[in-house]
Amino acid sequence: MISRRLLLGAGLAAPFVASSGAARAQGFPDRPLRYVCPFPPGATSDNVSRTMTRALGPRLGVPVIVENKAGAGGAIGSRMVAEAKPDGSVLLNASAGNLTIAPHLSHVGYDPLRDLAPVALAGVAYGVIAVNPALPVRTVAELIDLGRRRPGFLNYASAGIGSAGHLRGALLADEARVDAVHVPFPGSAAAAMSVVSGDCHLIIDPIAAPHAQEGRLRALATIGPDRWDAFPDLPNLAELGIGRNWPGETWYGLFAPRGTPAPVIARLNRDFNDSLAEPEVAAALLRFGVKPEAVAPEELGRRVAADHADIGRVLRRLNIA
Repeated sequence: MISRRLLLGAGLAAPFVASSGAARAQGFPDRPLRYVCPFPPGATSDNVSRTMTRALGPRLGVPVIVENKAGAGGAIGSRMVAEAKPDGSVLLNASAGNLTIAPHLSHVGYDPLRDLAPVALAGVAYGVIAVNPALPVRTVAELIDLGRRRPGFLNYASAGIGSAGHLRGALLADEARVDAVHVPFPGSAAAAMSVVSGDCHLIIDPIAAPHAQEGRLRALATIGPDRWDAFPDLPNLAELGIGRNWPGETWYGLFAPRGTPAPVIARLNRDFNDSLAEPEVAAALLRFGVKPEAVAPEELGRRVAADHADIGRVLRRLNIA
């Protein structure tokens, strides 16, 4: 028979256990935060990371330091955060690529739906379909025509296997019925320079924007939620009747190790979303091709799960593995 003393003890312990997450969150943050970018310097992910850390630091009252942990299409940095202590001191600037594409293509060492906790969304990214100016095309229709006339001739550069640029290039080739070769690079900056130099023909990535604006690349169209203000005269790919049924969006968001206390997630989400509302932050993100969008952690989690499932089905249909 359980004694009355034991029952009373259990009753006193219950609120202590229930509030343990709040207790761990008290005083957060009490040290500099590590903000892991799983891609090299110069990539769009890196630009987003540095923009947000500069805004978050003053709000949180501690330094927020970007650490570039590139490799394996973003898997190395993502796995490092997934395995970190869940106290909010190590965060991940994740992209759609390394959470919803790459895990389908290789053993990344983490489950994006189980091992990482969604915190906040920086925004949805635009993309530019851009070619080397020496390529004799000025429209997407001309690019497709060239690809059909010369099967296997065209190639497209991306930030790596499992990146958003990889998937977008494969989807464009599939819908246009063009045989094109994927050329992966260790990051979008290197991929863009390969097209600038003429080693590759095509790239679909926001990092191509400044190269196109300065004449090093020729922009043919944009990809994104609407027309990109940086290229008001360029059609969105959907306006050309292409890409309307492509799965998922390209986005950048903040994630923490699974098990991070809810009060810590809430504090980070609040300060991150408040930072997005700053005109200087919003303008900087737009320059990098990211349209700011503030959402709750639960909404971000639903997006990741839906994109992960949709993209998995498309990768299997395209026989990309």
